[in-house]
Amino acid sequence: MMNPPIRILIAKPGLDSHDRGAKVIARALREAGMEVIYTGIRRTPEEIVQAAIEEDVHLIGLSILAGAHMQLTGRVLELLQKNKVDDIKVILGGPIPPKDGEQLKQIGVAEVFTPGMRIKEIASRIYDLMDRS
Repeated sequence: MMNPPIRILIAKPGLDSHDRGAKVIARALREAGMEVIYTGIRRTPEEIVQAAIEEDVHLIGLSILAGAHMQLTGRVLELLQKNKVDDIKVILGGPIPPKDGEQLKQIGVAEVFTPGMRIKEIASRIYDLMDRS
């Protein structure tokens, strides 16, 4: 039996309104065979988790440029746990300092993608994360 496509919710939490990168990633992941739902900008962690539940996604991809990655990502992970859907993996993209990236992985982020990564590499790593390589 063939696996259904990976469903990923791409979200822009917080006040950050620069979403070109998130849209480029969303399109690239669609072209790589994933089903992508894009929430748009300025979403709260609560809205993101609710959308992830409603859309029955495998992954949440957070795009954070404005520096509040620790708080926003922590809150998303907390809400996933609270709603008993912590099997939804969380990945993060943006200018995340390496030290913060390590901390985020320790609290449950599956992968951190930083500027300059090749889009094909991002898609490949997502497939690996989902054991679909």
